[in-house]
Amino acid sequence: MPRIKSAKKAMRQGRAHAVHNRAQRSALRTAVKRVRAATSAAAAQEAYRAAVRVLDRAARRGLIHKNSAARHKARLAAAVKKLK
Repeated sequence: MPRIKSAKKAMRQGRAHAVHNRAQRSALRTAVKRVRAATSAAAAQEAYRAAVRVLDRAARRGLIHKNSAARHKARLAAAVKKLK
């Protein structure tokens, strides 16, 4: 356990950030799963748009790497195209 005041604060902040990041990552995974689970092309396209927004936001905030977001978007786009 930290003894120094700033280290205690950093630990508190780290816990709070971990909870927030876990929620954001869960939302990201759910958005990706919704695209994969879509049965119609229209539903897949709508889910894809939502997933792209979530992926871009996660990359911008440093939750995932920008190349990882790009890879997910490319693979989801291919999956949506396959449904059409």
